[in-house]
Amino acid sequence: MNINSWENCVIRYGAGVGMYRTHLFGSPSIIGCSPAFNKFVMQNDNLFPIRWPAQDIVGQKSLVVLNGKAHARLRSYVSNAINKPDALKKIAKLVQPRIVASLRLWAEKGQIRGIEETKKGNRMIFSHVNVPGNLRKHWKNVCQSRARPGLDELDRCFEGLVKGVRAQPINLPGTAYHHALQCRKILMAIFRTELEKKNGNGSEDGDDLMDGLMRIKDEHGEILCDDEVLDNIVSLVLAGYESTSLASMWALYYLAKYPDVLQKLREENNAVNNKKRGDFITNEDLAKLKYTNKVVEETIRMANIAAFTFRLVSEDTEYKGHMLPKGWKVILWIRYMHTDPNNFDNPMCFNPDRWNQPPKPGTYQVFGGGARICAGNNLARLQLAIYLHHLATGYKWELVNPNAKMEYLPHPKPVDGVEIAFSTL
Repeated sequence: MNINSWENCVIRYGAGVGMYRTHLFGSPSIIGCSPAFNKFVMQNDNLFPIRWPAQDIVGQKSLVVLNGKAHARLRSYVSNAINKPDALKKIAKLVQPRIVASLRLWAEKGQIRGIEETKKGNRMIFSHVNVPGNLRKHWKNVCQSRARPGLDELDRCFEGLVKGVRAQPINLPGTAYHHALQCRKILMAIFRTELEKKNGNGSEDGDDLMDGLMRIKDEHGEILCDDEVLDNIVSLVLAGYESTSLASMWALYYLAKYPDVLQKLREENNAVNNKKRGDFITNEDLAKLKYTNKVVEETIRMANIAAFTFRLVSEDTEYKGHMLPKGWKVILWIRYMHTDPNNFDNPMCFNPDRWNQPPKPGTYQVFGGGARICAGNNLARLQLAIYLHHLATGYKWELVNPNAKMEYLPHPKPVDGVEIAFSTL
């Protein structure tokens, strides 16, 4: 079903209730497409637990699949590790040298494909922020060596995983689901090797994400088993690595398309540059960049990394006189929320000034909502703001193919991968 068909269904069947029924992923399903209905679902986790069509891809014991107390326990740790002020301050110091190095390399190349280079840069960032210690060294060594096939294999595995997450779960050769399972096996083997080393060393003072997951205890004092640790490492790295890379790619694209926005961004960030000392920007500086933060929100809105999310109706539930039968899937169509002119004026126009006023209640759901709101939402904003700061103050670029067509699977992007001519100012 293409986008126009979905929009026709909304107009024909969803008016007044913000939902319509269909049949997707082997199950009768309800498509949610209004702020009120989506909020109703997101704030009632007991009635609508998470249920992805291909849960084996991200792991049955991962944060993005678990419900109830198990989810709350893991989410609390992850949020404290990567999304709280102290953690963000530390991460801001760690990531900036890598961002600066990546941008300098782009300028040396002169012409790049945005989708590829943002992934490479983000790989280096994640290898220093939340990837296990020895694996961090492995990634760094691969990046600096001539062993390009090994590096490309990691990229292919993550890309294959993303394509399988929302795929029909048919385990036959040639399907996205089957390929994703093979990619997962490779990644799990890499992480399992690191976990076994940590278990063998018996160290309790490590400070990376795997160490933290290994120390989490439940209400009975039990720690996570190895499979729980591995499921969560793979899903968390995947979520941050892919989403931030795509948002960065779209920032390049939209700022090239809207030079007036880039000019305002430059002016604000240059003003901060004139007052700060050193190459790097602080969290306190970022908080003062009002226009930059509007660009961040607009980029995330337009990028629509999570186009839709999946829930299950756990018991017969009534909504505005309509019965949602037990066992049906609920698919919350997040992208429609952000491209509906009833929610955002001229929604396909990149306009950071729309954030001079808060959005209409419930219309901005890029990070989900309720108890399952993205545990790394502030980290995503921080990384994009830092990236924009260094881009705007040091570089210029233009699209090689400004009228490139779009492709939409597994995420929307120009078919040329945002090919740009890139240089220093």
